[in-house]
Amino acid sequence: MSDAAIGIKEVQKYEEVKHLFDTSTRQMKALGFTEHSYRHSRLVSNACGDILEQMGEDARTVELARIAGYLHDIGNAVNRVHHSQYGAILAYELLLRMGMPVEEACQVMVAIANHDETDGVAIDHLSAALILADKADVHRSRVTNRNRETFDIHDRVNYAAKRSVLTIDSEQATATLDIDIDTSLSPVMDYFEIFLGRMKMCRNAAGHLGLAFRLVINGTQLL
Repeated sequence: MSDAAIGIKEVQKYEEVKHLFDTSTRQMKALGFTEHSYRHSRLVSNACGDILEQMGEDARTVELARIAGYLHDIGNAVNRVHHSQYGAILAYELLLRMGMPVEEACQVMVAIANHDETDGVAIDHLSAALILADKADVHRSRVTNRNRETFDIHDRVNYAAKRSVLTIDSEQATATLDIDIDTSLSPVMDYFEIFLGRMKMCRNAAGHLGLAFRLVINGTQLL
């Protein structure tokens, strides 16, 4: 690679990244999970960078956030269990090969390693932004199972989510996740049954950014 700073466009074009995405997609489809590939990663990448941009971070940190957001789920190419740790190591080594300075690769690595609710925690602004961006993506387009009769609770909740928007208000110091759920497809309680841990993680991550986390479902503030 050249001496120019590694950016999100270079990462997206890198052949090894494409192979990891394709392998991850095959594995997640075989396991019956919701979509964790190109669509989700692009959305999280954009949101992660936007969060830090709105919080006044410098342009390079914002770019690293977009890279972390794009690569955060590549560990699924290895195994779903501990995918955040696998992905962190894969991303670190990949970015070093691309020519990224070790200090920057470490920032991306730490954010990816801490994005999953099973064992992750926000330790800096980049990891906090990644958590919020990742957990905000609840939408029917993530459901890969086309047979509604065989939906599990994750399929039902995601399919029922017609809209999900994360809004950062730096002046009011709030991070608001606003979701519209079709309750004829899934009751709101199903959302809490599977996502309560994620919402607690979002509250912690928002706090790390100096923000209060708010959850609004169908126009009613619940957190």
